Amino acid sequence: MSPEPLVDVRDLVVDFPVGDGHVRAVDGVGFTLEPGQALGIVGESGSGKSTIAYGLLGLHRGTGARIGGSVRVAGVDAVTAEGDELRRLRGGLAAMVFQDPLSALDPYYAVGDQIAEVVRVHRPVSRREARARAVEVLDRVGIADAARRCRSRPHEFSGGMRQRVLIAMALACEPRLLVADEPTTALDVTVQAQILDLLHELRTETGAGLVLVTHDLGVVAGSVDRVLVMKDGRAVEHGPVAEVLGAPREPYTRALLSAVPRVDAPAAPAVPAVPAAPGGPAGPARPAEGEVLLEAVDLRREFTTRGSLARRAAPVAAVDGVSLTVRAGETLGVVGESGSGKTTLGRMLVRLLDPTSGRLHYRGRDIGALGDKELRPLRQELQMVFQDPVSSLNPRRSIGESVADPLRIAGRTDERRIRSRVGELLERVGLDPDWYHRYPHEFSGGQRQRVGIARALAPGPRLIVCDEPVSALDVTTQAQVVELLGELQRDLGLALVFIAHDLAVVRQVSDRVAVMRAGRIVEQGEADAVYDAPQHPYTKGLLAAVPVLDPAEASARRHARLASVGA
Repeated sequence: MSPEPLVDVRDLVVDFPVGDGHVRAVDGVGFTLEPGQALGIVGESGSGKSTIAYGLLGLHRGTGARIGGSVRVAGVDAVTAEGDELRRLRGGLAAMVFQDPLSALDPYYAVGDQIAEVVRVHRPVSRREARARAVEVLDRVGIADAARRCRSRPHEFSGGMRQRVLIAMALACEPRLLVADEPTTALDVTVQAQILDLLHELRTETGAGLVLVTHDLGVVAGSVDRVLVMKDGRAVEHGPVAEVLGAPREPYTRALLSAVPRVDAPAAPAVPAVPAAPGGPAGPARPAEGEVLLEAVDLRREFTTRGSLARRAAPVAAVDGVSLTVRAGETLGVVGESGSGKTTLGRMLVRLLDPTSGRLHYRGRDIGALGDKELRPLRQELQMVFQDPVSSLNPRRSIGESVADPLRIAGRTDERRIRSRVGELLERVGLDPDWYHRYPHEFSGGQRQRVGIARALAPGPRLIVCDEPVSALDVTTQAQVVELLGELQRDLGLALVFIAHDLAVVRQVSDRVAVMRAGRIVEQGEADAVYDAPQHPYTKGLLAAVPVLDPAEASARRHARLASVGA
């Protein structure tokens, strides 16, 4: 008789309560996973991926969800387990690595204490032994000087380091299964590669199984043995990763793959802009295609950090001597790792931040030192689409009112015409004008980003800075938003500055690219030239870390990275 698999899911059904009824999030899904194997669960937002992952640890308890079918993990029935058996499953036999470490870690406690607490829940050890285990696993996941850093709180770590802390916490009790829910979504490509390499090493060394939930098919290519493709709560395709990604049988899988931006694809050819459609706000004539619209010269921005009582505050340069131009009708892509200064630069370009020094010219006029009163007329022409529409939209105001705000600030008073213009803008970005009175929480992530774009379009801008506008979206929604931005640029003659850590997306949308590192631009030029023949070692390293869809190539790249680390 063959041994029981590590994970055995049969006909899993999950219904969540909504109003007076229920909504089916997972409908009849089944799969198995053997010890040491890795399964990738992929699909769009709302496809049921995370619901399955949570079900493996019985995390739907107390939510009102109705669970049907069978879920067995390391011999424990996750659907019916109670008390000590459920506690043994969570953390002891299986452990979860969540998507957002800031919400998964307690901000008030040192990370070492939080890991030690997990150890003491599952093992009869002393506080000293639990602390020693915390230091051991932090060191194992690559936290330098682990004995000292275990006393640090979550906010003292970078995003990638916080994700390593979560992985260390998951490893604390040597579980037989790791479940990672979108563990690299908000990370730049080099940190993402490090986390994926770490998960692979841990699986190889410990023999643990891995369930990796992600919307990025490039992530699963080099990280898993098998892939389960989800759509609307159902499994539409399941098989070896090389077969599913190399020769997908289902149209939905093929559509997902076709939506993945590729770093080796040339940028789309430029399409001449046409005049703005009637109905937009009146203003100066739009600059001719190719005319320099915005120019930054030796731009610098310093922030002051507070030292100890014995030390004076020390300024830190987030942007350090950046020079660039943005032409009418073009897209300038800005790429770099977290902390490289991309967002600070973008905020200075639209004067949401004041430069510490340097010059910023808009249509030939130096606007870098203008005060708020002088800037007010220009703010209509310089707009920004923020990374997180949840935090940039007021949850207490309807989306229509949020889009109308810039029109009122610009001096419009006719409410009937404002309402009409908002309806036009919502329709322009693919939303129903009748949704004017709905609130942000009633929309998906992609729809909220469309609201943010509509709000940026409202005053009739000449230039829009897009700060990571698609970083948290699945590939199909990401493709839709990118296509929308391109369409708006062609129709309205907009200039775009597209800030992102996803190099494939940036190549897809950009005419020219600037690569930032530690506050400086280390390389810039035509997109195809930078991507096809990078000159700076940093640019080469970024491109080498970009996920690829070929599992064999992904594996070869991982081996090369690990060999270079060990050299």
